[in-house]
Amino acid sequence: MSRTIARLFAGAALSAALLAGCASTSRLMISPARPALSPEQVQVYMEPPKGRYIEIALLETASGPLTYGEQNKTNDVIAKLRAEAARLGANGLLLQGMASSYRGGRVNVGVGAGRYSGGHTRVGGGVGVDISPTPKHAQALAIFVE
Repeated sequence: MSRTIARLFAGAALSAALLAGCASTSRLMISPARPALSPEQVQVYMEPPKGRYIEIALLETASGPLTYGEQNKTNDVIAKLRAEAARLGANGLLLQGMASSYRGGRVNVGVGAGRYSGGHTRVGGGVGVDISPTPKHAQALAIFVE
């Protein structure tokens, strides 16, 4: 019976972790989408490009839950933004902002005791440390440069 419960908890934990990893890029459409492009065709701009461009959508995303290292987080959010812009037919991505979430690490302590037949008492304890990375968030405007 206890093995079955342990398997259920393990399955639930795995499902939660997988769902957390499926975070998507949100978008606010400004104009109609165009035919899709390849993400490699999407140019990243820090300032508005010279010439005319059409604003397609405002995009927002965050780095994955298991992405460690600041450069890896930056690469992850840029790749997600470029992929979404390409799906919308945008050939440009005008970065609006990028920031890291900061939160203190968590340390949890637990103690438990129990008594079983024969009058014996057992005491146990444990310490848990949260080492999950803090995500990086980015916002950009998907544009079509003419």
